[in-house]
Amino acid sequence: MSDKKLHIVLVGNPNSGKTSLFNCLTGLNQKVGNFPGVTVDKKSGNTQLPGGEMAEIIDLPGSYSLYPKRLDEWVSYKVLLNQDKDINADVIVAVADASNLKRNLLFCSQIIDLRKPVVIALTMMDLARKKGININIPELERELGVPVISVNPRKQKGIPQLKKIIEQTASQVYQSPARDFIDNKSLAEISIEEVKKLFPEISDYAAIHYLINHESFVLDTEKQAQVETIEKTNRFNPTKTQAEEIMQRYGRIKHIMHSSVSEPDPLQKTLFTEKLDNVLLHRRWGYIILLAVLFLMFQCVFWLAKFPMDWIDNGFAKLNYALSSVLPDAWWSDLITNGVLAGLGGILVFVPQIMILFGLITLLEDTGYMARISFLTDRLMRSVGLNGKSVMPMISGFACAVPAIMSARNIENRKERLLTILITPLMSCSARLPVYTIIISLVIPKTYLLGFISIQGLVMMGLYLLGIIMALVVSYVAKWFIKINEKSFFILELPTYRPPRWKNVIQTMINKAKIFVIDAGKVIMIISLILWALSSFGPSERMNKATARYQQELKQPGADSTVAKEHFLTARLENSYAGILGKTIEPVISPLGYDWRIGIALITSFAAREVFVGTMATLFSVEDDQENNSRLQDKMKAAVRPGGMPLFTLASGISLMIFYAFAMQCMSTLAIVKRETQSWKWPLIQLFYMTGLAYLMSLVAYQLLK
Repeated sequence: MSDKKLHIVLVGNPNSGKTSLFNCLTGLNQKVGNFPGVTVDKKSGNTQLPGGEMAEIIDLPGSYSLYPKRLDEWVSYKVLLNQDKDINADVIVAVADASNLKRNLLFCSQIIDLRKPVVIALTMMDLARKKGININIPELERELGVPVISVNPRKQKGIPQLKKIIEQTASQVYQSPARDFIDNKSLAEISIEEVKKLFPEISDYAAIHYLINHESFVLDTEKQAQVETIEKTNRFNPTKTQAEEIMQRYGRIKHIMHSSVSEPDPLQKTLFTEKLDNVLLHRRWGYIILLAVLFLMFQCVFWLAKFPMDWIDNGFAKLNYALSSVLPDAWWSDLITNGVLAGLGGILVFVPQIMILFGLITLLEDTGYMARISFLTDRLMRSVGLNGKSVMPMISGFACAVPAIMSARNIENRKERLLTILITPLMSCSARLPVYTIIISLVIPKTYLLGFISIQGLVMMGLYLLGIIMALVVSYVAKWFIKINEKSFFILELPTYRPPRWKNVIQTMINKAKIFVIDAGKVIMIISLILWALSSFGPSERMNKATARYQQELKQPGADSTVAKEHFLTARLENSYAGILGKTIEPVISPLGYDWRIGIALITSFAAREVFVGTMATLFSVEDDQENNSRLQDKMKAAVRPGGMPLFTLASGISLMIFYAFAMQCMSTLAIVKRETQSWKWPLIQLFYMTGLAYLMSLVAYQLLK
């Protein structure tokens, strides 16, 4: 075996268990980047082979065949055809779903005919057995001419054997099959021979792909012209060749299935999966069940997160009080308590809700229900210019719009993909969750319908549904303005129902919490510290006047020092740089029910929505007496306007939540939209339409409710 690091690529149909196998082989030794020149995710990781050698595993995007249609399928195609200069596969591991072997063998047979070192990894053997399918693996191996190994990544079974086979295949213990899977020469004999004179190292089957897709290959100008000449001289017909190839392959696959696979009578009673689908995908009950699932999800976010959130909130309030009692009266003490500690509390208090939300979403994905949501909503999606595949990015948008927009690459139709990108940020992402939570707790009573249905949970669900409804409305309107005419197809494979992998759920919850604390936390802390400085300092003339008024108020007969200090702290905040900024925009936002303090939060949270809570924590800590160890929620509830009216009322609270539901307050999302659309036109359209929509809807809500 050579000294260089082995490169092993994993390929397979979508939902074949390829990603589970990748996770099993690499464990935590993974990294995610982008394939050079494209925006498709590139997942890679390291694994140790039995001989002690480290190998790099590269998880290629799922494909159904070597005839790519989507951008991500082109990535896999170019790697397999040696057209990716960065990846040269030493071994190809083709992952095949044993319960759908006939369909999976099409792609596997094409890869085998490329004449490269190949190992077939059979997954979902347990499901195949439940279906009554028995596979004779030695016979299948003999028919295919390459090693076949059964694996179960979920239970870590067959992994050592797979690693050993990979090592042996890389050492050329296994040779390529004696003959091709199909008769390539019968498809285009003369053309193949001429192409192979130009590229002697390729197989007969690869030569066919050079004829079909050479324009997309990395070839010099002379070679491109020569292949083009061969194609025209021999009147090569790509469509006819592809059709004949597929017919030949399925003829051979039929023989293999007959000799190595025994299947039950197709008239046998349907499996549990099919019975369950009859209910969950019902034209009427399916939608009711979907709403019930969403309702339970948001109820759980409140029910389960309440206790840890209260512990964290109370803990920070006590810590702040304790530090304020022992630290000297200095600017750096104020920085620690009202800057660092307030910002940190604003981050950590929402970690329980984010973990629970992501855990529940992972449960839906793991069990197979998430794909059913796409299937169920396809008809609705089409009526507004989208298709069922748009649902997955939209649902992913509940977590974060950035990866959700990137996942829209799976939508083949350009118009539907663009519409999906434009509306996905209207989904209420996890960054909005802290805003919703704290405002709901302030203005919505903690009461229950029928003794168990939380009103606060219903409002939370309503905000998420509001985002979905508005996204559909925007898509319906936008589809008339985007002039791209392209046929649309919706083909989706429904995975079987499976019990959730609790280890995967817990790992996802932990990872998402880390991402929120580290990535969002950095932004929140930086802005909290900047805001502390802007809130604590201001023009010397204004600040001196505030101090003079405070001293004069203390000299008044019968003056209350506590009230005087409250007036002084409020005056200092109003005359600080942050206060001046808030007062400047107050005339614009006052029709929405907001004052200058909320205005400051709106400005700071344009970098990231979740900064709102950190801003509130900093502002109310700076404005509040350090000896007060109240929770942020209590401070916000006690906040009043100059006339004594509460700052956060039902009208202003609803208005504020609607503003955050619709506004584009995420620089990262705008950047990813620019990258995905290769233009600043669409992110700017997104920024203006979402901000305008947020202002208009908030204005209507406040004026109706006040």
